Amino acid sequence: MRDFEIENFIKQEEKRQKKAINLIASENFASKDVLKALGSVFMNKYAEGYAGKRYYGGNEIVDKLEKLCQERALKLFIRQPADRHKWSVNVQPYSGSPANLAVFLALVPKGGKIMGMSLEMGGHLTHGQRVSITGKLWKQVPYGVDKKTEQLDYGEILKIAKKEKPVLIIAGATAYSRKIDFKKFREIADTVGAYLMVDMSHIAGLVAGGVHSSPFPYADVVMTTTHKTLRGPRAALIFCKLELASKIDKAVFPGLQGGPHMNQVVAMAVALREAMQPSFKKYARQVVKNAKVLANELKKRSWRIISNGTDTHLFLVDVWQRGIGGKEVSERLEKAGIIVNKNTIPFDTRKPADPSGIRIGTPAVTTRGMKEKDMVKIAEKIDKILKL
Repeated sequence: MRDFEIENFIKQEEKRQKKAINLIASENFASKDVLKALGSVFMNKYAEGYAGKRYYGGNEIVDKLEKLCQERALKLFIRQPADRHKWSVNVQPYSGSPANLAVFLALVPKGGKIMGMSLEMGGHLTHGQRVSITGKLWKQVPYGVDKKTEQLDYGEILKIAKKEKPVLIIAGATAYSRKIDFKKFREIADTVGAYLMVDMSHIAGLVAGGVHSSPFPYADVVMTTTHKTLRGPRAALIFCKLELASKIDKAVFPGLQGGPHMNQVVAMAVALREAMQPSFKKYARQVVKNAKVLANELKKRSWRIISNGTDTHLFLVDVWQRGIGGKEVSERLEKAGIIVNKNTIPFDTRKPADPSGIRIGTPAVTTRGMKEKDMVKIAEKIDKILKL
C-alpha cells in the first residue's frame, strides 16, 4: 500500500485485534476468504435494481452472483427444499438498521404500532426506540422481561398485544441471553392479527449451527445481520414469505437505497457457504458451551448473572451490585486487554452512559479456538482485575 499512514493504522488495528481478548457479543473474526471477497473487484460495480432488472449495463456476472447468494441463504436457513419456494430473500441491505427500516416501511403504515422489546430490557434501537427513526415514524409498543426471572413473560406480552393491537410484532434482541420461543410469539401475533418479524441478528450463526430453534416455521419476516455469530461481512439479509417480497424489495430499492454494495454480497455468499460446513456446527456448539462456562465461572466468583445464566452466545453481568459502574468496568478491563461493552440491565436505575452492567459474548474468542478451560482463565482474570 502506498498510503503509509493508512497502512500503519491497518497494522495497528490488526495487532490490537490479535492481542486483545474480544468478548464483544456482536463482533467476530471473518475468514481470509470473506475478507478477500469484501475487497474484490465487485466493489467497482454499480448494480442498481435487481437481477434481470438493472438500471446499468455490465451486470451479467453480478446477476449470477446475487442469485447464488440468495440460493445459499435459503439453503442454509430453510432446511427442507420443499419449503424454500415459499420464501424470498433480499441480499442487498447495507446493514441491519436499514434492513429493519425497510421491513417497517413495507408493512406498517406511518404512525402505526410496532411492538418490540424495550432497549432497557435488551431490545435494539431500531425496534421502535424513540431516539431512532423507527420510533419517530411509528409508535413503539414496548415489552420487557419479568422482574423476578429477568426472562420473557409470554403471558404478559400477550396481554400487551391484545390491548395495543400492533401491526407488527418483533421477536429478537441484542442483549437477552435466553432462547426465544418463536412458536409462542406466532400464537400472540395470530391472536391480534399482526405480522411476526424475527430479528435474529445475534443468533443467526446459532440457528445455522443448529443450537437455537429456527424462526422460519413461525415468522412472516426474518431479518439478520451477517457479521455476528454468522462470521460474515457487515451486511444484512431480509427473508420474507413470498407474498410480501414485492413490498419489501421496493422498500429496500428504491425506497431506501441506491446501488447495492456487491462486494458485501459476494462476501456474504462466501460466509453462507462456510456456515454450511460441518465445522461451523461444531463452532456454534462451542460458542454456547463457552458462554455457559464463562457465565458459571463468574457466578462462582459472586458476580450476578442476569436471568441466572445463558442459553446463547452472550450474557449480562450486574456489576453495580458490587459497587462498580459498567463504564468503569469496561475501561478497567480494556486496559488489561479484555474488551467488553457496558450495558443496561433490566430495570436499571443508572443511565445508559454508565449503566449497571456489562455484556459479554463468546463468538470471537471461540473463532480463535478457545474452549472451556480458557473460559475459566478469563473468568479468573476478570475477577482479579475488578477486585483490585
